[in-house]
Amino acid sequence: MSRIELNVSHSIGGHMKKRIYKILLLLFILGIGITIFTINHSLSQSLVIKEEYDVIVIGGEPEGVAAAVSAARNGAKTLLIEKRKDLGGLFTFGMLNFLDIPQGEDGRSVSKGIFEEWHNLVGGTSVFDIERAKSAFRQMIKKERNITLLTESQVVNAIKEGTKVVAVDIKNESGVLRIRGKSFIDATQDGDFAVIAGAPYFIGGEDINVEDKKMAVTLMIHLRNVNWEGIKKTAQSGKFGRAEVTNVAAWGFGNLYHMYNPKEKNTRLRGLNIAKVGNDYYINALQIFGVDGLSEESKKEGIERGIRESKNILEYLQREFTGFENAIIASFPTELYVRETRHILAEYQLPMRDIWTNKDHWDNIGYGAYPVDIQAQTPQDYGYVIANPKHYAIPFRSIIPKEVDGLLVVGRASGFSSIAAGSARVVPTGMVTGEAAGLAAALAMNEKLTFRELSENKDFVQTLRTRLMGQGAFVEHRVSDYPYQGEWYDTAIQTLIDYGLISADYDNDLKVEKDYTRHHFVKVIYNALYRGNLTVFETFQESIFKVRDKILSSEDGPIYRDEAATIINEMLLINEMQNDSWQAILDSGFIDESLARNIPEDRALKLKEVFVFGKAVIDWEY
Repeated sequence: MSRIELNVSHSIGGHMKKRIYKILLLLFILGIGITIFTINHSLSQSLVIKEEYDVIVIGGEPEGVAAAVSAARNGAKTLLIEKRKDLGGLFTFGMLNFLDIPQGEDGRSVSKGIFEEWHNLVGGTSVFDIERAKSAFRQMIKKERNITLLTESQVVNAIKEGTKVVAVDIKNESGVLRIRGKSFIDATQDGDFAVIAGAPYFIGGEDINVEDKKMAVTLMIHLRNVNWEGIKKTAQSGKFGRAEVTNVAAWGFGNLYHMYNPKEKNTRLRGLNIAKVGNDYYINALQIFGVDGLSEESKKEGIERGIRESKNILEYLQREFTGFENAIIASFPTELYVRETRHILAEYQLPMRDIWTNKDHWDNIGYGAYPVDIQAQTPQDYGYVIANPKHYAIPFRSIIPKEVDGLLVVGRASGFSSIAAGSARVVPTGMVTGEAAGLAAALAMNEKLTFRELSENKDFVQTLRTRLMGQGAFVEHRVSDYPYQGEWYDTAIQTLIDYGLISADYDNDLKVEKDYTRHHFVKVIYNALYRGNLTVFETFQESIFKVRDKILSSEDGPIYRDEAATIINEMLLINEMQNDSWQAILDSGFIDESLARNIPEDRALKLKEVFVFGKAVIDWEY
C-alpha cells in the first residue's frame, strides 16, 4: 500500500472512529436523559405508585396538604393526588394571598398546628408571596417520607364495597390506574370526590330554600408599579371612604361600591383589599355574578369577563385614585376565587346557631372564629355580615359524610349549613379540619370500625383530640357566653339566625329594642315561612301572597300585637271564626303562653317581639 493510500485509509479510519465516538456519546447522553425523564416521570406518575396506601388524600389545596402531612407524620403511608401541576390551589392558582385568619376574643389566631407552621414559612403576616407559598407547600410535603405526591392526575372513579370506599381510579398521561386505600380524604374545593363516591349534598342555599343563593366569585387583580405612599394619602383623604393601610396591606375604600360604574354586565367593584408583596400588588375586590362554580365553561367565561373588567378598573384607578397612576397589570390568575358551590351532608351539619352561641362540642377538632361573611349574590345587593363570633368548635362529625364510609371531607365543602359556611369556609379553618382528618385516618388504620362508628366512640375521639393537642392544634374546650343569652327571646334569635333571616353585623347588635313597622313585619313573616317552613308556605300560598300584597300596598306605620296576630291569622287561616286574632293564635298554640306574656298590647312591637312571631311561623304545624 502506498503512503498516500495509507494516509487516506488512516484518515478515513480516524474520521469514522470520531463519528462512532460522537454517536456513542450522543446515545449515552440520550440514554441518561431518557433515564432521568423516566425517573422524574416515575416520581409523579404510576411507575412508583404502590397498589395500596393507608391514606389517600384527593386535592392539593392547602387543606389537602395539611391532611396529608398530618397523616404521614402519624405513620400512615399517604398518597396525595392533585389534578394541577403544583400545590396550593386557591392560594397559588387563584392568587388569593390576603389571609382571612380567624381570631378569637383575645385577638389571636385560633388556627394553629399545621396551618401555623405553613404560615410561619411564608412570613407570618396577613399577606404572602405566592411563589414562596408554593415552595412552602412543597417543602412540607417533601419533608415527610411517608408521602407520595401524584400531580397532574385526575380521580375519575370511586370503587366501593358496600358503602365503604376501598379504591380510586386515577387518570393521567400514563393511562388509568386503580389504587386501593384504607381511608380517603376529600380536600377538593367542591367535594368532587365525595360526590363521585355517592355522598349526598346540596348546592348554595338549598338548605334554606334559596336555590339560587350563590355568592359572587372574584378574579384577583395583579398589579405592579403601585405607589404605596399614594395609597396611604388616598386612605387619609377619605375620598373613597374609610380605609386602613399597613406596610403590607390595605383594606376599606367602601365608597367604590357606588362611585365605580362597571362596563361588563354582572360585575361590580367593592371596597379594595390590597396585598403588597414587594412590587407586586394583589387586589380582592372584583365581584363577578352569575358564574356556576361547578361548570368549567361558566368559570372560563367568568375569567374572560373578569379580565376585561380588570382592565376597565385599572383605567379608573389610574385616573381617580392617587397611587395607581403608573400601575400596570402584571398577570391574571388562571382560576377564580369561588366562594360557594356544594355543601356535603354530614353526620352533624354545623348550624349558624352554633357560631352565634360560640358553642363547643365534645368531639371538637378545631375552632373557627371568622365573621360570617355572606358576600353579595346579585348586583342589587351588597352582602352582609350575620355575626362576629368569639370562636366556635367544629365537631369531628361535621367532616364525616352521610351514606359513605371510609371517607372524610375537609374544606369549604364540609358539613356546614350554607349560612355557617360564611365563616367556616375560610382556608385556615379548612387546614385545621384537614390536620384533624389526616390524624383520624392514621389512627383508624388498625380499627375495624368506620369513621361514623368511631365518631361515637368517646375513647377514640379523646385520643384524637389529645394527639391533636400534641401536634400544636388548638382544641382545648372552652365555654363562652353569647349576645342576648338567657333572654326570653333567645331561642327565637337562634332559630331565625339559622336561616339567615337576621343580621347582627360585626358588633353583634341586633337592635332588639328598635320599633318595627307593618311592612317590615310582613316581610319577616313571609321570608320565615318560605325559608323555614316550606310545607306550610306552599299549603297557604294563596292567602300568604294576598295578605302580604295587601299590607305592602297600604301605608306603612308601627305595628301592634293584635294587628300582627291578625296578619298571621289571615295568612295561615288559623281560626277564621274567632274575632279576636290574638286569642285565636293563643288557643291554637301558635305562640307559647309563657312567651306571649312578654308581648304587650299597648305599644308598637319591638324587634325582639317580632323575632318570636318569626320563630312561631317556622315551628307552626297546621
